[in-house]
Amino acid sequence: MSHHHILQRRIATPLGPLTAARSAAGLSGLWFDGQKHHPGPLDVPEDDGSDAVLSAAAAALAAHFSGGRYELPPLDPAGTAFQREVWRALLEIPAGTPDTYGHLAERLGRAQAARALGAAVGRNPISILIPCHRVVGADGSLTGYAGGLERKKALLSLEGVSA
Repeated sequence: MSHHHILQRRIATPLGPLTAARSAAGLSGLWFDGQKHHPGPLDVPEDDGSDAVLSAAAAALAAHFSGGRYELPPLDPAGTAFQREVWRALLEIPAGTPDTYGHLAERLGRAQAARALGAAVGRNPISILIPCHRVVGADGSLTGYAGGLERKKALLSLEGVSA
């Protein structure tokens, strides 16, 4: 995992514009403007529309928002080993079936680490495509989303979950 952004592209979505960034190994970031943990302006070139990874990310987002099926581009999120383990687990949560922080921690064999797991979920650098919006509180309540709770609610609603 290289963790070094080399190219970026702005992508329009129904929930606001996103900045997509890629490293040499794959998609390394996908952030809403003003999102918590957004790295701010990236000092890397803008894609001219020809980059395969950023095009695949844009196509996946378009399919996601239209309810279609899609394949993920190669992913290369920068994080600790624990964070990457949590982010891989998020990829296993099917659309329309939110999971809780506690259950996710148990599934990873880290029942005592629910708080650390919650922090890792919140630091996910690839919004939507690594579906951190599918993690909810133990009582089903919408808790924390770096892109804002209104966006989390909209993303879950798009997947057929009333929140």
